[in-house]
Amino acid sequence: MPRDARDNGISRRSWLLACLAFPLFGARAADALSVNYDGDNLHPVDPGLHFLTQKTAALDRLKDADAVTFVYWLQLFTIDRSVPRAESRGKFVVSYDIFEERFQVNFGGRSQSGLTAVDAEKLCLERMAVSAAGIPQDLPFFLRLELRTAGPRELPSVTTDSGISLRAFVEIFSRKPGADDPHWGPLESPRLRLSDLGRTPGRGARNG
Repeated sequence: MPRDARDNGISRRSWLLACLAFPLFGARAADALSVNYDGDNLHPVDPGLHFLTQKTAALDRLKDADAVTFVYWLQLFTIDRSVPRAESRGKFVVSYDIFEERFQVNFGGRSQSGLTAVDAEKLCLERMAVSAAGIPQDLPFFLRLELRTAGPRELPSVTTDSGISLRAFVEIFSRKPGADDPHWGPLESPRLRLSDLGRTPGRGARNG
């Protein structure tokens, strides 16, 4: 279950350093996220986000029978845009069956195979979630998503005994992407209110 940033034991100074690593709310209007409100969780929706259906270095690696690890950072900002009100960060691994021409996704320890590229992208977005618990229904908020691949040398620092390392994420997302290092985002929603969103029955957070 995604947790409020204040419950993660992360200092305000750390969040400020993280936010300075890349600009907030700089995405083009065409990149605006939509949001699904599921129980107490918000899930990003972006039909234009294609990390498996567009030709990239990550897709080339997958079709060379090499599994690719993606890391994502999903943040919810309210009035104070310098510190997230809630956040979710994690990773998922995608592999490709060259004989069946289908993808497999391992997200939070759960795997699903036999997926088309479109279905794999949709599944990954559905399993990303940030908690909206405690946010007033009429309080404006913004959702922000950034996604990129993580190389073999970065993976040990991404996951520690205490969970997903904030320091590692700041380093990964502040690094300038290269040709072999695909990066998507920042993608941001317009200003939203929970009262404006249609709320579906809760399935619980599925981001592992």
